[in-house]
Amino acid sequence: MSFNFEFFLTMAVVISGAITLLDILIFAPIRRQKKTAHPSVLIEYARSFFPVLLLVLLLRSFLAEPFRIPSGSEKPDLLIGDFILANKFSYGIRLPVIHKKIISTGEPKRGDIIVFLWPKDPSIYFIKRVIGLPGDVITSKNKVLTINGQLASQTFLGEQMDEGAADEKWPVLLYRENLLGVQHEIYLRSDQPATDFSITVPQGNYFVMGDNRDNSLDSRYWGFVPEKDLIGKAMWVFFSWDNKHHRVRWQRLGLRIH
Repeated sequence: MSFNFEFFLTMAVVISGAITLLDILIFAPIRRQKKTAHPSVLIEYARSFFPVLLLVLLLRSFLAEPFRIPSGSEKPDLLIGDFILANKFSYGIRLPVIHKKIISTGEPKRGDIIVFLWPKDPSIYFIKRVIGLPGDVITSKNKVLTINGQLASQTFLGEQMDEGAADEKWPVLLYRENLLGVQHEIYLRSDQPATDFSITVPQGNYFVMGDNRDNSLDSRYWGFVPEKDLIGKAMWVFFSWDNKHHRVRWQRLGLRIH
């Protein structure tokens, strides 16, 4: 069972808020009548931490939330050990924990890198790039995408080396993909076979892929992302840690995600 920080933060706000309210309405008047100088330690902690916890919950739920990149599926744009901020306001204001949208503020656009709950296990957060919007027809042939009959052209940029968490390395081909006006870089592996497909994205769903095309568990394998599972749009890299060399990647701090 994974640790649900959002749930425990919400419960901490509710409990500390309830204790604070009870103190204001009941316990404080009793202390004044009995001329008791100090409240209990529990009440003091609750009243001290409640405003801080409430502020963190509001910021995290409605404005921005931090996430750590655990895999290389979004290389070359995002690296393992990047810590990013996701804009929670981009795709609608949602209640914490249950994630029910209460105010619509926008929808994902093709090319957005989004954070979402993995439909196969909603306790796990995934981050991928939006390839297909509701109603789009997506075709892949020889690792080249066609969207609604328009080719997502690829420009070869050169050869690079990719590596995994266990120090294994392999050659990759770096391309710049034009995703119908959104240009970004992708990795392809010449030693991995192409898996051709043609799908239509259902209404209320999104088709997502990793930029590290041959090293990504995405919509090609487990299906579409329902609108209800959206968390936010990836915005900035606010910290980056190179675990292999045990150092901060200073050059990535403040990097805008596109």
